[in-house]
Amino acid sequence: MSTRRTSRATRIGLPAAVFALLVFTLFPVYWMVSTSFDPKAATRGSDVLPSGFGFEHFELVFERGNFGTFLLNSALVGLGTILAAAVLSLFAAIAVARFKFRFRTSVLIMVLIVQMVPLEALVIPLFLQMRDYELLNSLLGLTIVYIALSLPFAIWTLRGFVQAVPKEVEEAAYIDGASWFRMFRSVLLPLVAPGLVATSIFAFITAWNEFVFAYTFMKDSEKYTAAVGIYQFFGENSTAWGPVMASSTLVTLPVMIFFVLVHKRLGSGLAAGAVKG
Repeated sequence: MSTRRTSRATRIGLPAAVFALLVFTLFPVYWMVSTSFDPKAATRGSDVLPSGFGFEHFELVFERGNFGTFLLNSALVGLGTILAAAVLSLFAAIAVARFKFRFRTSVLIMVLIVQMVPLEALVIPLFLQMRDYELLNSLLGLTIVYIALSLPFAIWTLRGFVQAVPKEVEEAAYIDGASWFRMFRSVLLPLVAPGLVATSIFAFITAWNEFVFAYTFMKDSEKYTAAVGIYQFFGENSTAWGPVMASSTLVTLPVMIFFVLVHKRLGSGLAAGAVKG
């Protein structure tokens, strides 16, 4: 009898817990999207359902808010951050995981220390450095900053993936006559691909959602990123909640699409990579 009660409680309680978790997680997203289409978003209050459906807020965001330019700037910065961070972190991870050199442990410790430093503490030093290199108010300078912010986490993560690859696999490729580049392309790269995807997601989210550096470094409004573009709808005495939610929805969509495109690679294990290699 006790076992039956426990089984029944499990069948009822587990779905209820999952449903509550989904509601708790997805309700903010629903509120954001529904408010962005609500013509009376400013007076919606606590109503669960929107008063109507329209695209007025999105038209305002693009026509008056110049949000298309902001999205393009974020896309350029995000793409540059992903490509550069992926390449640099992968080769750095291979170096610290496979080669023995002086101060290797010190390099790893420095990577951890940089990862633990709050971003707010880096604003002024990086601002001064970008000013000295004449990279302020530049998408290139902002991209370089985001690459630097992404590298510590990416290097540390990819180091674990590279170390998990048995050296015997690489040695077998060499015995079969493969060059280092052939071994890297056909053996090592497929094995560390899941880690490379994970770090790319982190780098993209860092570049896409970051606000403080983009707002501090950019003087020309035409070079604002999407995260900074949302801030223009916050007034001193009032907030245009409709455009805020519409622009927030536009900022959220690319992250969701990017994750959907690459999430299968996250589920790929080292064994799958070894088969592909």
